[in-house]
Amino acid sequence: MTNTNILRPAVLAAALALAPLAATAQDKISVRMDFAPWGIQAGMHLAEVKGWFKEANLVVDVQDGRGSGNTLQLVNAGQVDVGQIQLGLLAQARENGATVKSFAGFDRRTDLVVLVDKDSPIRKVQDFKGKNLVVFAASPWAPLIDLWLKQGGLDRTTVTVSFVDPAALWGTYTAKRADGLMSTIGSALPVAEKPRPSHGVLAEDAGIAFPSYGLIATEATLKTKADALKRLVATQQKAWAFMRDGGIDEGVEAMLKQRPDARLDRAVQREQIKITIDFFDTPATKGKPIGWQAEEDWKKHVDMMLAAGALKAPAKTSDLYTNDLIQ
Repeated sequence: MTNTNILRPAVLAAALALAPLAATAQDKISVRMDFAPWGIQAGMHLAEVKGWFKEANLVVDVQDGRGSGNTLQLVNAGQVDVGQIQLGLLAQARENGATVKSFAGFDRRTDLVVLVDKDSPIRKVQDFKGKNLVVFAASPWAPLIDLWLKQGGLDRTTVTVSFVDPAALWGTYTAKRADGLMSTIGSALPVAEKPRPSHGVLAEDAGIAFPSYGLIATEATLKTKADALKRLVATQQKAWAFMRDGGIDEGVEAMLKQRPDARLDRAVQREQIKITIDFFDTPATKGKPIGWQAEEDWKKHVDMMLAAGALKAPAKTSDLYTNDLIQ
């Protein structure tokens, strides 16, 4: 027997021994969404269907959520690695002792909106005088309502604001028991199209600065899983660039494939994804990579939260976000 023949069994044995290690070498990450499936989550589902997670050597457990606030709490408690939430919640959370930070911002423009009937003449805050608005208590809108009303010379004596359970929110609006629904434009406007066609009055038009959807993790996770999180961000940059450049329909089909029991409406999902992409950039982020966050935008947000009385002291922007994982 030649030396080559002697070595072959040894090489084969070594390869077989290493095979289980290679199979388990993928990094596992749990990612909790903000709510039940809707368009903002398409990036995660598209990356799974396209095999981009696998290419990045990741196994990603994408979980549906029960609200951005709930997801933030779970991430902060270490029960999930990553949350995809409305980033404007971070300043208050940090002030209250949380250690979470944003490491990618997708919807960087303020997407808070008040829906009203499509043929309504209401176009600005002051037009809501004498009207009734509905919102749920844990909504990101909650700490900003008074400041927003003030921009139109109004307050809660001139506008009725009704807080309801999330389950009752849509029924209240579609039954026309409220003049306006306070929500986010990407999630709400497409859903309203059939039961109550609407247009939106944007909070940003009244000076509200509220960073919308992006990814968060604790500072500890950002250190211990930095490489895996950087690869996760890269898959989301790829997914959203793909949809932005004409692949929205594939994003929709990925949503339906990954959540077959959710009874998702293709037209609604498509419009939600389209609006999400429309709100990707602020003037300060144009030309920057998807996910990159601007110091200027975060400073505006902190100043606005102080003006709203939602913060006791200025937050350090370095505690709220990092671009270290953006390529």
